[in-house]
Amino acid sequence: MSQAFAPWVAAVEPSETARMADIAARLRDDGVDVIDLSTADPDFATPEHVRDAATAALDAGETGYPPTPGTAELRAAVARKLSAENDVPTDPEEVYVTPGSKYALLEAIATIVRPGDEVVVPDPAWVSYEPMVKIAGGSVRRLRTARDDGFVPTAEGLADAVDDDTRLLILNTPANPTGAVFSPADLRAVRDAAVAHDCWVVADEVYERIVFDGEHRSVAAYPGMAARTVTVGGFSKGYAMAGWRVGYLTGPPSLLDAVGRLQSHSVTSTAIFAQRGAAAALDGPAEPFERMVDAYETRRDALVDRLRDAGVDVHPPAGGLSAFVPVGGADDVALCERLLEDDHVALTPGTPFGREGYVRVCLTADRERIVAGLDALLDRLD
Repeated sequence: MSQAFAPWVAAVEPSETARMADIAARLRDDGVDVIDLSTADPDFATPEHVRDAATAALDAGETGYPPTPGTAELRAAVARKLSAENDVPTDPEEVYVTPGSKYALLEAIATIVRPGDEVVVPDPAWVSYEPMVKIAGGSVRRLRTARDDGFVPTAEGLADAVDDDTRLLILNTPANPTGAVFSPADLRAVRDAAVAHDCWVVADEVYERIVFDGEHRSVAAYPGMAARTVTVGGFSKGYAMAGWRVGYLTGPPSLLDAVGRLQSHSVTSTAIFAQRGAAAALDGPAEPFERMVDAYETRRDALVDRLRDAGVDVHPPAGGLSAFVPVGGADDVALCERLLEDDHVALTPGTPFGREGYVRVCLTADRERIVAGLDALLDRLD
């Protein structure tokens, strides 16, 4: 039997964020107190009204297969949300529910990208975009961003990276790992590049509820973008539902038909009781989620203050659940390994995100533990 696997296997490395989180989990299982700032997994419990909706579904015996595109209830709730909050007019039939936004992104990329197609990915960017493109058989062109520009692509950078060979441009706002939030001018620049070169855009908006500075806007709302944009959202981050695995996407009907074929032959559907909880998250009280965002902002401020007091020129994240912290000339991978092994502080190196000399610090622990983790990092940098 041949042990030669598909070409993408050799081209794709395991997720570094998952690797660091797994090591931290093993240490905790051994009784070690780990300050885990390596993963954007909210440390808040899912609010009670969401849990109650899922429990009621389980008690009612809703444990079978739901429709592949999602329950009518959740698709309608997502469509109302996109139409009212994102200025993206959406019918329930234009929503596809997925087991997590990560799978929605994979479905979108696997559907759009053909072997040999070029995909423009920001630099730095979430670690899984490039592997997803490689799994689909595409190639990646990096769109480099600068700290002085808030890690947002400039019009000039877009003009250099996006051309007539570009099949797809991936957009993430608020961005992981940098916390960048795109302004209307930034989104117009994305729109101009996409329209000029007739390419697709996948807009990863999973952090949209977590904004500290500015305002979240959807690129699909801009003229000329609805027919070329796939908007991906989910419940893991802003609703503290990471383990529930509920996401969604919306886009042109032809793409949704193709996505449906992929989902029907792979994961089939998303657990119905989780969908009931997600619908309750959208239609129920917003206050529990707003309190979480307030707490994240307080943590963000404490992180920035501590680093700046130590002379570290960190760019304050405008949203999301992480800050991208420069570590000078240090080897970021070796630094994170030493911090975890010796100091029991888990961070993620910047190299897997596309930028050496940085570490990602997540806001998913209380203020005191974040500051303690930063103290350990600063001691290593002295």
